[in-house]
Amino acid sequence: MRGLQKMVAEDQYCIDVITQTSAIRNSLSSVEEKMLKSHLSTCVVKQMQGKNKNQAIAEVLSVYKLAKRK
Repeated sequence: MRGLQKMVAEDQYCIDVITQTSAIRNSLSSVEEKMLKSHLSTCVVKQMQGKNKNQAIAEVLSVYKLAKRK
């Protein structure tokens, strides 16, 4: 992100800035996918087996709604 801020501050070529923002967005998306997979396979499984089923369902639906906005 600092590199992107520096590019903007230095008035770099627009296409180069856009290319960099695209790379950042793709990296963040990859991190989100890994975090969600981990959460579903650990935390959600525990919640569904315990007394927190409604919380687990609400969290998954919340993430799903966020993903639809993209």
